[in-house]
Amino acid sequence: MKPLGPIPEGYAAIEGVLAVDGRKVTELVEEAGGTPLFVYAGGLVRRRIASLRAALPECVALHYAVKANPFSPLLTLMDGLVDGFDIASGGELAIVRDAGIDPGRVSFAGPGKRDSELEAAIAAGVTLNLESENEASRALAIADGLGVAPRLAIRVNPDFDLKGSGMKMGGGAKPFGIDAERVPALARRLVEAGAEWRGFHIFAGSQALDADAIAETQAQTLALAARLTRESGVPLPRCNLGGGFGIPYFPGDTPLDLGMVGARLGEAMDALPPELAETAFCVELGRYLVGEAGVYLARIVDRKVSHGEVFLVTDGGLHHQLAASGNFGTVVRRNYPSAIATRFGAGPEEAATIVGCLCTPLDRLADKGGFPQADVGDLVAVFCAGAYGASASPAAFLGQGPAREMLV
Repeated sequence: MKPLGPIPEGYAAIEGVLAVDGRKVTELVEEAGGTPLFVYAGGLVRRRIASLRAALPECVALHYAVKANPFSPLLTLMDGLVDGFDIASGGELAIVRDAGIDPGRVSFAGPGKRDSELEAAIAAGVTLNLESENEASRALAIADGLGVAPRLAIRVNPDFDLKGSGMKMGGGAKPFGIDAERVPALARRLVEAGAEWRGFHIFAGSQALDADAIAETQAQTLALAARLTRESGVPLPRCNLGGGFGIPYFPGDTPLDLGMVGARLGEAMDALPPELAETAFCVELGRYLVGEAGVYLARIVDRKVSHGEVFLVTDGGLHHQLAASGNFGTVVRRNYPSAIATRFGAGPEEAATIVGCLCTPLDRLADKGGFPQADVGDLVAVFCAGAYGASASPAAFLGQGPAREMLV
C-alpha cells in the first residue's frame, strides 16, 4: 500500500459517514442533486481566519487571493471576514463585482493585462499592481482618457525567492513584476503623473510549510520595501507582503507553524525602519484560507480487478481535481489525502487505486492506497480540495462538464 496524505483536522464521522460541518456527505450529495460534488465548509474557513487573526500582528491586514477559489457563495462569506481581495484577471473582477464586493477593496495583479481589463479596473477604482513599465504607460494613458486618477501600485520582482516554495514567484528572471532596481524610477514617474500612489506588491513564492523560511522572506521583503522607498524618495502608503503559507497535501507533510510566523512578523513590525513607519501592511493568502475546507466527492460506479490490482472507478476525475491526479506541477506523483466517505474512520482492508471516468491513464485520484473495502455506490472523498480544484481543472475535457459546488 502507498501512503495517503494527511486528512485535515475538523472532519468527523457520523454513523460511519464523513461529515462536513456536522452534516453527513450522503445528505449533502442528495441535497446537491448528485456527484461529483465539491463541498466547502464555512465553519472551517471561519476558524482558519480566526486563527490567523490571533497569530498575526493586529497591524497586518488579511487579503483573500480569489484565484484559489472564486465560488460566489464563498466570496460572499469572505466579504465579511477579510480586509481585501486580490484578483488576477478581468474575469475575476467581474466575479467579485457580481458577488457584491466593493472594488475599492480589490487589487489586480498578473502579467499580460489587456487594455480592456485595465480600463475596467481603473474605472471601478481597483488598485492595479503594475507588472512592467509598458503596462504603467498603458494604464496612465487609459486613465487620462477616462479623466480619473488611477490607483497604481508596483509589483516588485524581488532579488530573493521563498525557500522551500512549491512555486517560486520572485528572484531572477521572471514574467512577474518589475525588477527591483527599476522600481524607484517608476514610482517617481507614477506620482509625477498624478496617479494615486498605492505602494508595493512583493510576492516571492507560494505553498511553503517551513515557518522559518516564510519569516525570513517576510524580513527580506520589509528590508527591500524600505530600501526602495528610500531610493525613490516617495513615501510608501501600502505594502502587500505576499503569502506563501502552505497546507499539507502529501505523506510526511507537517502543518505550518503559524505561531512562529506570527511571532517573527510581530518582532519585525516592532522594529520597522523609519521609511515604513506610516505604511499599512497586508498578507495575501488563498490556499491557506480555503484549501483544507474543501472536499471533493465522487461516487464509485465500477469495481474491477486487473492483474490482481483493485480499481475503484468513479464518476469524477482529473477534470475536476487536476492537482490530486498529479498533473498540476508535481514532478513525482504522491497521494492526496483521500478516504471512502461512506466508511469514514474504518481501517484499511485492501490496496485500491481510485480512478476517474476519463479515457486516459493520467486520471488517478489515489494510487494503491490503503482503504476499507468499497463497492459500487460508495462515495470517495478527496480532501484539500478547497483551492485550485474546480476552477483550476479542465472541466470540459472529454465533454464531462463541471462538478457541482456547495458551501455549508
